[in-house]
Amino acid sequence: MPNLKAFAGVARAPFLLLPVTLIAAGAAAAFYGGAFSWWSTLLALIGLVALHMAVNIFNEWSDMRTGIDLATERTPFSGGSGTLPAGGMSLRAALLFGIACSAVGLAVGLYFVGRVGPVLLPIMVAGAICVLIYTEVLARLGIGEVAAGLGLGGLPVVGAALVNSGEIGAAAVAAGVPASFMTFNLLLLNEFPDEAADRAGGRKNLVLLFGRRPAAWIWAAAAAATPLSIVVAVAMSVLPPLALAACLPSLLLAAPMRWVVSDPMQPVPIPAMGANVTWNLATNTVLAIALVGAALL
Repeated sequence: MPNLKAFAGVARAPFLLLPVTLIAAGAAAAFYGGAFSWWSTLLALIGLVALHMAVNIFNEWSDMRTGIDLATERTPFSGGSGTLPAGGMSLRAALLFGIACSAVGLAVGLYFVGRVGPVLLPIMVAGAICVLIYTEVLARLGIGEVAAGLGLGGLPVVGAALVNSGEIGAAAVAAGVPASFMTFNLLLLNEFPDEAADRAGGRKNLVLLFGRRPAAWIWAAAAAATPLSIVVAVAMSVLPPLALAACLPSLLLAAPMRWVVSDPMQPVPIPAMGANVTWNLATNTVLAIALVGAALL
């Protein structure tokens, strides 16, 4: 029987801080608008973590089944956990684990639809699509990064605010925009080391569709758009001036930007990949703190 380490491995436990920061940003946007519920926030967190786990598990399951996992060169941020190739868990157990996590996320979503109303349905459907067909369909159509950015980035922020306030507020949408760009970029940069394995496994991501150099500049454009979207939202008085502090984590992107400008044909440096992850988590977190701070001041 798989042990706890195997379950944590296929769920990619180290990456589950992302949904925590997304829920924090969405709940903070609701708090900024005058509405907040600990119960709704906690339940939304459970649902989103379960969905992120499901995506990771199905991805590991598919990569092992198609042989991608056996051909990747693993880094701390890409190439899978190595749990299934090492025999830590069977394919069947991984599939059942993914289905169980999906069921938890679906149950939470249905609860909120019943409580908040049909306004939540589009967000719930988008999340379900990202979980159920991301690996086998979306990642093979060249839209995996966009789907992840929206379904596992921006929309959860909006959804977290919605289940707290009962409405889609402008601040929630504004907080969701940078989250979309960053989740998009989180996936995109981590695809570079897996280029050869993904090609052999039949995937069609931006690196394979456009080539390394254009894909690297797409990453850079999305990185630049992240703080710009915050500045625009503040200029439009949608977000408070304190939210500008969320632009500061973009300074962490010096390493990946150097790689883009110098030679993206070379492997992505591990520190650059780490900076990409830290930037994502830090920006969502600082934005959440800024929104709460602005509401209290």
